[in-house]
Amino acid sequence: MRLGGCNLDCRWCDTPYTWDWKGVSDTGIAYRPAEELHPLDPDDVARRLLDFGVGLIVVSGGEPLNQQSRLVPVVRALRGAGVAVEIETNGTVAPEDALTATGARFNVSPKLAHSGVAENRRIVPEVMREFTRLPGTAFKFVCAAASDLEEVDALVAQHSLKNIWIMPRGQSPEEISEGIRTLADQVVGRKWNLSGRLHVTIWGSKRGV
Repeated sequence: MRLGGCNLDCRWCDTPYTWDWKGVSDTGIAYRPAEELHPLDPDDVARRLLDFGVGLIVVSGGEPLNQQSRLVPVVRALRGAGVAVEIETNGTVAPEDALTATGARFNVSPKLAHSGVAENRRIVPEVMREFTRLPGTAFKFVCAAASDLEEVDALVAQHSLKNIWIMPRGQSPEEISEGIRTLADQVVGRKWNLSGRLHVTIWGSKRGV
């Protein structure tokens, strides 16, 4: 489930159509909210998701926690039906107690300097601490080059982060493959996890897959 709206404006964002109404991302496209955002009732959203009949729903964005009060009833319905839920977040908005109580897991993706976002906007220490206290939280960093791993080192040490995942930046199968080869040795040497982007490897940079 992909939600619209974001409190950051990463220049390389792969889903700028969820928030970029002014064309400030690398695409240069000013998307139209009326065409991209479709308000739905939470009960309707939950029914649609349950109809997929899958065991895991991933909630992404945009930044899902910007509208977590509307997200809570959806997650409750999914969890009540035995569906696991993972919520992807940029780690700048603290999860409310009602959301953490659902048992959803969080995949936190703090942004690095190459995002073009000022550090005081993309790194919020008190929020990072909140996420480190939640069981099962994973921290995923998008890296454009091996040198970015040093920035990740500093964040891991400063905020006592665990369960670290590194994903190469890229929006084509070729970029992803090259990024994995570039990062692999240093990621393995740090005993972190390395992830590709399977949907991009299979279908390329397409929406709705």
